Amino acid sequence: MASKKTAELLLRRLHEYGVDHVFGVVGREAEAILFDEVDGLEFVLTRHEFTAGVMADVLSRLTNRPQACFATLGPGMTNLSTGVATSALDRSSVIAMAAQSESHDCYPNVTHQCVDSVGVMAPLTKFSAQLERPADITSLVDTAVLHSTTEPVGPSFLSLPIDLLGADVPEDAAQAAPVVGYRKKAVVDPTWTELVPGIADRIAAAKHPVLVVGSAVIRADGVDALRSFAERLRIPVVTTYTAKGVLPHDHPLNYGAISGYMDGILSFSALDQIFGPVDLIVALGYDYAEDLRPSMWTRGTEKEVVRVAATVNPITALFRPAVDVVADPREVIETLDKATAHLMAKTPHDIEPLRARVAEFLADDEEYSDGMRVHQVIDCMNSVLENGTFVSDIGFFRHYGVLFAKADQPYGFLTSAGCSSFGYGLPAAMAAQIARPDEPVFLIAGDGGFHSNSADLETAVRLGLPLVMVVVNNDRNGLIELYQNKGHQRSHAPAVAFRSVDFVQLAEANGCDAVRATDRESLVQALRKGAELGRPFLIEVPVAYDFQSGGFEALDI
Repeated sequence: MASKKTAELLLRRLHEYGVDHVFGVVGREAEAILFDEVDGLEFVLTRHEFTAGVMADVLSRLTNRPQACFATLGPGMTNLSTGVATSALDRSSVIAMAAQSESHDCYPNVTHQCVDSVGVMAPLTKFSAQLERPADITSLVDTAVLHSTTEPVGPSFLSLPIDLLGADVPEDAAQAAPVVGYRKKAVVDPTWTELVPGIADRIAAAKHPVLVVGSAVIRADGVDALRSFAERLRIPVVTTYTAKGVLPHDHPLNYGAISGYMDGILSFSALDQIFGPVDLIVALGYDYAEDLRPSMWTRGTEKEVVRVAATVNPITALFRPAVDVVADPREVIETLDKATAHLMAKTPHDIEPLRARVAEFLADDEEYSDGMRVHQVIDCMNSVLENGTFVSDIGFFRHYGVLFAKADQPYGFLTSAGCSSFGYGLPAAMAAQIARPDEPVFLIAGDGGFHSNSADLETAVRLGLPLVMVVVNNDRNGLIELYQNKGHQRSHAPAVAFRSVDFVQLAEANGCDAVRATDRESLVQALRKGAELGRPFLIEVPVAYDFQSGGFEALDI
């Protein structure tokens, strides 16, 4: 009887669901799977499994369909787990897989390199299971994808014993029904339409409503509907970190992305300016994990809050909106747009003093003896990056990016809003470049986060990805130093300071062109060179922060 290998059936079913990349590191299961069994499904070898997980996470987000990552058994799987956690908290449809000891020798914590991978991954995933019979592989993938693509979207995990991965599956047992698609699936309250007239009445009565937008609106393909609704009624839009770009950067109704660090960075009451006069908040695609907390908008005027999300509110102890709509955000926006068609446009409240303060930072042309300031670096990057993607690793500089980086398209600014995974930047930028091969991708990373995952510079070079990477280097973990100053009005170097690393030499050792820039002129020249080079390019920029302990009260939870 004709048969197929389990490995081929696995990859074929993934590809039928739209998976076109598997990122990972292979071990001795290579005797069972080569990853060339299915045309159109590319395996990308990374230096570390965390990189593989983040690349799958970001590629899934940008393609809006499942993507996959793979690790070997034991430590490969545990290394992958942080990438899986990133996918969980940052909401992307990732199918994570790891090899496991042979089925007849699978004794966790007894057999060599054998750990309970399903048990490790279960708390991080929406579905976690081990293959028990080769003939079940297709249905197992179906179940993983179904869970992964249902809101809140997130990772599923499959544990694959090596002997079963390489086993034959009879042709009759290998037959499977066609896939049913991979569009994100919302949880829906069947009575949600009954709530729309009340929301429309609240909008009519509000003097200064604001739309608070999360990235679930992008996942729901609701950006066009959002823009139409906001523009017709002239309602300002604020976003979480990863929803930056739902309105273009310079759009008059774009009141910016919200960070709890913004008052401290700007030495200005930005949150009061944005939320003080607001009397109605309509939170569209709201997700608490994206770190725009309700406590940040409770400024000034008493407010009513309407929550619209594709999931049931999981944080009722912290957040009880006046109206809670559980349905697909795009459908709600479109329905609400029709229900408010008779309303006159609003007069947005004035935030010109805040915009002037931001402009003042970006215009800063002072030459500092101890290094550039991060807002100067970002202004230089904005001036060169055209119609591209701005990626930020994790660190204090990330919150400057939230405030100052330009984003003119959905996911035009990428960062790990939910998990804030240190070292996220390089793999995220590589995945963004794969997803958007004809657009420039600029990365900003700190010396700490970048060097925590810098081995994958070689991956970027091997793949020929024309990234422009800016490493802002102050030889320390700057965000942690901020918290030291916040809590103690001083810092403690042994907990934050490193010896200096020459990132130009590090890049060159990995086959990557690199330069050091120390002022605006040299940085802009380097950025232009990198944008035209057509291969990876790294720019090291010495920076310093002016730490102050005040202005960060919004971080207190």
